[in-house]
Amino acid sequence: MWRFLASAKNAKAVKMLKQLEVNKYRKPECEVDPIFVNRWSPRAMSGQEITKKELMTLFEAARWAPSSYNNQHWRFLFAMKSTKNWEKFFNLLGDFNKSWAKNASALVLIISKKTFDHNGSPAMTHSFDTGAAWENFALQGSIQGLVVHGMQGFDYDKAKKELKTPEGYQVEAIAAVGKPGKKEDLPEEMQKNEYPSGRKKVSEFVFEGEFKGG
Repeated sequence: MWRFLASAKNAKAVKMLKQLEVNKYRKPECEVDPIFVNRWSPRAMSGQEITKKELMTLFEAARWAPSSYNNQHWRFLFAMKSTKNWEKFFNLLGDFNKSWAKNASALVLIISKKTFDHNGSPAMTHSFDTGAAWENFALQGSIQGLVVHGMQGFDYDKAKKELKTPEGYQVEAIAAVGKPGKKEDLPEEMQKNEYPSGRKKVSEFVFEGEFKGG
């Protein structure tokens, strides 16, 4: 019992430390739930494997994203470390991403269906809707204390071919998922950028009435 309480206190302390770290770099202009500010995309992962159940919880979160006509355009393909599919997914990455994603526990390819199921007509928001599912996925990972890092640095054509993505589907991105690691274990050139990045001011991307930005 005491061991459990000590563990719970340690987990709470770690969470508080992480919050302090985020607060050093991020200051919201309006009051929002901390879930949005706390999510960021580190690269440092420990190499420790996650369970399939942990990963499936992220997909469950993605399941409930909104979509046009409730078509749910998103599709996810995944490979977990120490499985026969890992090398196939890992070898899609560029050298830069291989250098840190080697410590991930899972790689997830995100694709979208470009047409509606009910009539086969083009779905103009297929990428938009799939992005909503990806955000749910990433937020759930953050809630679970996992690293979730999306990337475009991979071979799109090779991914489409080797993972047998059919016509009518668009390859969108790959995400690496894993347990948090130490910044010092990253390649030296990456360590200086291993912190929660800031964002543009709301006034730079929100305009009343008509477009006024660059």
